[in-house]
Amino acid sequence: MPHDATQTNARPRYGRAMARLLIVHHSPTSGVTRLSEAVAAGARDDAIEGVEVTVRGALEAASEAGADELRTADGVLLVTPANFGYMSGALKHFFDTVFLHAGGALADDGSGDAGGGAGGPKRPFGLVVHGRYDTTGAVRSVLSIAGALPWRQAAPTLEVLGDVTDADVGAAYELGATVSALTAESG
Repeated sequence: MPHDATQTNARPRYGRAMARLLIVHHSPTSGVTRLSEAVAAGARDDAIEGVEVTVRGALEAASEAGADELRTADGVLLVTPANFGYMSGALKHFFDTVFLHAGGALADDGSGDAGGGAGGPKRPFGLVVHGRYDTTGAVRSVLSIAGALPWRQAAPTLEVLGDVTDADVGAAYELGATVSALTAESG
């Protein structure tokens, strides 16, 4: 992934503050890196105006500064490999670190509250999961945590199995652009 950074699309929305989109990724392989880069490129598409896109590695985002970025984000995109039937340990560490600070809600038994976190409008989010043979457990684990945050899934999860193809990269670009456009509308 190119250096993690913040980039503002060239044309701000007049009369309104810039919307903020946070992309959190764990990209340990060339395939996941291609998907992460495509998501970021789609989010920064020139046709989408007024969105400040910030890209962070999951371990970097698992900090107080990352919690602040997540709390002020108007939209979120997550990219993770499927590791042993679960999301990556880095993305799990990110959630463990920022969950309560980002408005996550816990049920009485300590599990994520499916009520979806704090009241008010829910922020759009998108998810990309790459697995060699299966993504089911990784998708389920991320969606169960996301369901306890004040987020709404903006598009179907992009699940990629095996080698990453040009079609997969195109789908990741489209997901990034979709969530970015929805973030601009909601921000």
